[in-house]
Amino acid sequence: MANTSWQDVRKEVLRKIEAEEWRRGELIPGEMELAEKFGCARVTVNRALRQLSDEGFVNRKRKAGTRVAVNRVQKATFDIPVIREEVEAAGKLYSHEIIRKQMVPPPKGFAGEIWAAEKHKLLHLRSVHFADKTPYAFEVRWVNTSTVPKIAEVDFSHISANEWLVQNVPVTSSNFAFSAIALKKSEAKLLDAESGDAALCVERATWNLSGPITSVRQIFKPGHTLKTKMS
Repeated sequence: MANTSWQDVRKEVLRKIEAEEWRRGELIPGEMELAEKFGCARVTVNRALRQLSDEGFVNRKRKAGTRVAVNRVQKATFDIPVIREEVEAAGKLYSHEIIRKQMVPPPKGFAGEIWAAEKHKLLHLRSVHFADKTPYAFEVRWVNTSTVPKIAEVDFSHISANEWLVQNVPVTSSNFAFSAIALKKSEAKLLDAESGDAALCVERATWNLSGPITSVRQIFKPGHTLKTKMS
C-alpha cells in the first residue's frame, strides 16, 4: 500500500475483524509486522490501533499485544468542565485563588502507570475556586511541564490552570473517577464546611501523544451537583 495513512491501516484492520479473519479474543500481529505488511511506519500502525481501541474494536495491553475485543465496548466522550463556566452559568461571579505553587517531584506511584516514567519535578498547584466569593471547589493539581512547557509562563491571577489547559492543550486520553468523601479538617476549612461532611470528589488524569498532561483532584462544596455532557 503506497503512501499508507493511519486511516488506511484502520480500515484494513477493521475489515479483517468484521470478516472474522481475526476472531474475537484473537491476538493480532504486532505493530512491526503490520508496518511491514502495509508498507508504512510503525507510528502509523500505532495510531490506527489506538483509534480502534478508542472505538472499542480491540484491546491493547503493554507487552501483551493487541487482541480483537470479545465484546465491543461503546465509548463515550465527556467534556472536561471549566469551573468558571459552571459558576457563571449559575449567574454568579467567578474567582479563584492559588494557595500553593511549586515545582516538586511527584509522590511515589503517583496517578498510576501514565506517570510511571516521569522522574523529574512537576508543577504542583493547590487552589480554591469561588462563586460570589463563596468557596465552590478545592483543587489539587499536578502538571507535567515536559508535555506542557508553556504553563510555566502562565499568570494564574488571570486564568485558572483548569481553564488554561482546556483552552491550550489537546487531550487524546483521560481517566475519570467520581466518589463521595468525608472532608478532612483542612479541606473543610477551605470549603467553609464542617469536618466529616460528605462531598463530591472528582479525579481526572489526562495525556496526549507527547505524554502525561495533568492529574487533578477536585473536591466540591457539600451539596454540589455535577453536570457534564456526553457524546
